[in-house]
Formats: sequence, C-alpha cells, structure tokens
Amino acid sequence: MLKLFRFLRPYRWGVALVMALVLLQSLSELYLPTLMADIVNKGVIGENQGYIWKMGGFMLLVTLGGTAFSILASYYSSKVASGFGLVVRGKVFSHVENFSLQEFDKLGTASLITRTTNDINQVQQVLIMMMRMMIMAPMMSIGGLIMALSKDAKLTLVLAVAIPVLALTIYLIVRKAMPHFKSIQKRLDKLNLVLREGLTGIRVIRSFNRLEHEKKRFEAANAELTDTSIKVNQIMAFMMPLMMLIMNFVSLSIIWFGGIRISHEHMQVGDLMAFLQYGMQIMFSLLMMSMMFVMVPRASASAVRINEVLQQEAVIRDTDGAGRAGAGSLQSKRGTIEFADVTFSYPGAEQPALSGISFKANPGEITAIIGGTGSGKSSIINLIPRFYDADSGSVRIDGRDVRDYTQEQLRAKIGLVPQKAVLFTGTIADNIRFGREDASDDEVRHAAEIAQASGFIEEMQEGFGSPIAQGGSNVSGGQKQRISIARALVRKPDIYLFDDSFSALDYKTDAKLRAALRSETTEAAVMIVAQRVSTIMDADQIIVLDEGRVVGIGKHKELLKSCEVYREIVASQLSEEEIA
Repeated sequence: MLKLFRFLRPYRWGVALVMALVLLQSLSELYLPTLMADIVNKGVIGENQGYIWKMGGFMLLVTLGGTAFSILASYYSSKVASGFGLVVRGKVFSHVENFSLQEFDKLGTASLITRTTNDINQVQQVLIMMMRMMIMAPMMSIGGLIMALSKDAKLTLVLAVAIPVLALTIYLIVRKAMPHFKSIQKRLDKLNLVLREGLTGIRVIRSFNRLEHEKKRFEAANAELTDTSIKVNQIMAFMMPLMMLIMNFVSLSIIWFGGIRISHEHMQVGDLMAFLQYGMQIMFSLLMMSMMFVMVPRASASAVRINEVLQQEAVIRDTDGAGRAGAGSLQSKRGTIEFADVTFSYPGAEQPALSGISFKANPGEITAIIGGTGSGKSSIINLIPRFYDADSGSVRIDGRDVRDYTQEQLRAKIGLVPQKAVLFTGTIADNIRFGREDASDDEVRHAAEIAQASGFIEEMQEGFGSPIAQGGSNVSGGQKQRISIARALVRKPDIYLFDDSFSALDYKTDAKLRAALRSETTEAAVMIVAQRVSTIMDADQIIVLDEGRVVGIGKHKELLKSCEVYREIVASQLSEEEIA
C-alpha cells in the first residue's frame, strides 16, 4: 500500500495540515483530564467556587477548540483522500489504455473494473482513517501514558500489564482475519464477472431459457462472497467484547489500587479521576488502532491488486527510435501491407494460430481472406495494427516493420471495422466522428452514404442526431455494422481492414456497399475477411487459409482451378450454375 502513497505527493501540504490539526486536537483532549483534576483538587475539595468557574470556562474553550480542530481535520482528510482517489483512478485508467489485448486477456475486464472502482475506493476510505486515527492513536496513547506517569508512576503498572494483553489480543484476531480479507476481493471479482456476463448476455440467456441457470450461478458467486464476509465478521466480532472486557478490568484495577493509594495519602481524588481518564484514552487509542487493523488488511489486499495493474508492463510498446525512419519511403508506397514468413501463437496456446504466412497487399487493390473457422483470418487482421506481435517473421507497412512505427503513427494509417461492431453512447454522428473528430457534417454524411447507412439514418426521427443506446442496443446488427464501416471511411486512412464486417448485411446491401467501397478506396489498400464467397469473388487477390497456413493465393477463377480448399468452400455456398 505504501507504493500507492507516492500519488499523495501533490497533496503533501494537505497531509501536513491534517497532521497538525490532529496534533492540536490530541493535545486539547490530553489537557482536559488535567484541568478536571485541578478543579476537583483545588476547587471542589478546596471549596473555591471562583476557581471552579474560571477553570470550567477554560475547559469549555479547550473543548470547543478541540471540536473545531476535529471538524477541520475531517474536512481536509476527506479532501486529500478524494484527490488521491482521483489521481490513482486516472493513473490506472491511462495505464490500462496502453495494454495490448494480451494484458486484457490475462487480467480480465471484470477484474479491471473492480480494481479501478471498488479497490481504489477501499484504499481511499482507509487513507481517511489513517490520516485521522493512525496519527491520533499513537499520539493519544503515548501522550496519555506520559500524563498518567505524571499523576502517579506506581499506578501506571496497571497499564503496563494491560497494554501488552490488549495488543496481543488485537494481533491474534487480525492475523486470523487477514487471509479472508484477500479472499473477499477475489470473490468480488467473480461476482462482477458473473453479473457482467448475465447483463450483457441477457438476450441469449432469455432466448435459451437459461434464466434459472444464470440465477444459480449468481447465487453461488454471491453466497461465496457472503460466506467469506460472514467468516471475517465472525472473527472480528470477538474483538469488541474482548476489548471492552479488558478495558473494564483496567478501570476496575485503577479504581481499586487508586483507592488504596488515596487512603495512604499518596494520591489525590482529582488525580485518580484524571488517571482513570488517561487510562481510558490509552485503551481507546489502542481500540482505534484495532479498528485500523480491521480496515488496513482489506485495503492492503486492494492496494496489491491496484499495484499489479500499474506494474503490469504492456507486451507491445513503442521501440526506441520508433517513428524516426525516413519519410520518403512512406510517400512512395502508401498503404502497402506485406507479411514475410509470419508465425504467431496466442499466449498459452499449444499450436500456433499462424505459420509461415507470406503475402503482399497493394494500395488500390482489394485483398480478401477466406478460410474455415479457426483458420487464422482474424489473427492476420490483429497483427497489422499491433494488437498482438508476431513470434517470428515481420509484418511491414509501406516497407517498414510495424514495430518501427509508434503505435499512434501506425494506427493513424488504419481504418478498422472489427468482427463485432462496437458503438458508444451518444448520437449516430458522434459514433461516425469517432473515426475522425474534426470531420465535417458533409464528410459524415458522405461516409454514411458509402456505407449504405444514410437510408435508415434519415428515417430516424432525429437523423444523424439520433441517440445510440449503450452497446448500440437500439439498432440492428446490420445497422451497427454499417455505422462502424462509416466510422472507418470518415477516417480516410491508407489501409482499410474489414474483419467479417458484412456478415449481418443482406446480399443486395452487401453488393451495393462493395461497389461503393471500390470507388471510394482507389488509393488505399483494402483487406476483407469474409465467410461468404459472394463478398470476395470480385477481389483483386484472395488468400485462402487452412489451419493457420496459406494454401492458395489468386483470383476467384484461378483458385477454383488450383486450390482444393477454396473449391470446397465455394461448393458449400454456391450452386453449380453460380460457380459456372
């Protein structure tokens, strides 16, 4: 957790102010029992009413001062902790944005959400307590011990026995509870995962009548979290009764032995009353520390999880000198894609997804990729914008290895339409402008027309200003795909990547879209991953994949003669008349 506190640097003066206020609050509270002892010894026993009023008024002023310091300390500690939470959330989010798909696969989306919200909130809440209690408790216990010694050194032996017993009790309880606090966060991760899957997949769940199954999954994850939380609370529940038992024995002992000291005239009544209060202050300060020990282990577990994200190095990083190579080559061959003997495996996979892939896609041409399920079509697309890096061989754009570009430079050259169309909350125009923020209204409309989306957009009540719900749930699959295609078109990149982006379109719309795309992308390289033969028949180059290897490259008619895998795919989709 201490590693995270480096983010408190901008708030160091706020932390110092809180410490000063807590110090003043502690001093005022430590001074009150001494004032009370003086009132009893000199005012009540000495029957000096004037002294009682004078010191009583002074006690009231000290109390009001302590209250004011406490309120200010609470305000500034909350302000510092909220600022700390703001900084850490920002750092985590910006760091996660740099992750490759490999890190997302490793940590998991549900876990990253939990770490960015619940875990940071846990640390933030404990920070407030730490600035107040962890500073105040030692001050009160040490200060109270000094003041108790000043009242009667021999009676302090009672505290010398009680404090170690109290501290040992706290230690044993916290040590037992610590592993369960770590387990709670993992259980919370699992609950979030089940909940997220249940909410995002609600249509599939309902269509297959799996509501009861999902309900049981959620109840099982919820029960695991509840059982662990109950177990922790059962352990921690022993703390308060034991603390109160020890404190009551301490009070009884102080009164017992204090009464003997007074009877032998070694101590005054007021001093015994002050000593009793100092004893209680010491005990309560240890109790405050025990409350911290309840919170710190859980926050510590959360801090470890946050640090795990911050310390996770992105596998794909900009290399030293990336982006510095000559610009001349970029101008001469804009939009050229070349794979040279590329082999790639997903982390933890037994077999490579791609083996010995070599081909070249030129600007002004449409290159199509087809193959069976799991043949590696999407893997090729993922290597071009460096979502993953090749294990061996090289992927080159405009004659340069993709690793020699900065990621920003590389992706600025690419317009990607992913396999699963993703839309964001906002208007349709906002979603299209996601491709290029400064696109004019005319450019947005033109991109929508090419993507065959302008028809249904104009039929909507607010046209391009129509709102898109979360995840695009208020538009159909085909409409989502066309808006995604318009988003890539408005970018006007050197390379277009369509990863099975026409699958939700009917044949007529598909044909119109491909015809419009050809005239729009005359100077750019276009790569289309498709399952439908009709989508790629007119491509300038078709790459046929089978089990991660290229088994054929050429045009439609050439492949019908030379590639058996392609013939099988065509035969499964087209009639003999259509093939002829």
